Parts: sequence; C-alpha cells; structure tokens
Amino acid sequence: MIKNKVIYVNAFFKPVGKEVTVEVLTGEKKKGLFGGEKDITRKETQWKQTGFSDHEIDGERLSNDVAKAIAQLNQEDYEVISVLPVISGGYYYKYEANGITSSPRIFGNTEAVSGGASYGFGYGYSYTEGVSIIARKVS
Repeated sequence: MIKNKVIYVNAFFKPVGKEVTVEVLTGEKKKGLFGGEKDITRKETQWKQTGFSDHEIDGERLSNDVAKAIAQLNQEDYEVISVLPVISGGYYYKYEANGITSSPRIFGNTEAVSGGASYGFGYGYSYTEGVSIIARKVS
C-alpha cells in the first residue's frame, strides 16, 4: 500500500531595518569627578529590524525551512516526489472619468472646452506564499 504525505512550508517576508548608533559598555570603569566610578562606553553601529518587507520574501529562510521539512520526512522514511510553489498575488486599479464638454464659440471656428481629465491605472503582482512538499512512504 502506497502512503503519501503532503507538507506545507510557509514563506515569510524578509526583515527590513536600518543601521543605528548605540552606546555599548566596555566593562571598564573610570573615576568620576567626586571619587565615584563611571562606566566607560563606546559607540557602535548595529542593524536594527524595523519591520518586514511588503514585497520580498526571505528566500534563505524558506530554503532552510524546506530543508528541515525534507530532513524530517526522510527520517520518517518518506521520499520526496515533488516540491511545488504556492503563489499568491495582489492587485489594485483605479479609473476616474471626469466629463469633458465643449461648445462652439460664437465668434470663431474653435470650441470652448471645460471639465476635468479622465485617467486610469492598474497593477498586479505575485509572490511565493510557500511550498507544498509531496512525499511517498518508502517500504
């Protein structure tokens, strides 16, 4: 009897951040003006996470998570048959029609034009939401 197993591995968005300057204790102390001791610090630049990307997945993390899932399947005597990406997407569009009118001018061969402009735009995108791993039990 063939036994199959499907595992879903979620993809996460890439962390984003910025470089910030922080003061770090050196472990040393110096004598203060009135005989007390004061900690000595030095300035250091560190990366600080401020959130997650809204458009870029963390490919390295996804690869590591897939490797762990496959290792677990292999430990349970499953053979990987296929790894399928699961794709999601989003879109946005807008169209606005502002009426434009024209009327002939009394003195001349031209027309008077009034009203607003019409416009429209749209976009769409896709991203890898995760992967499905399909495996078969090895007898």
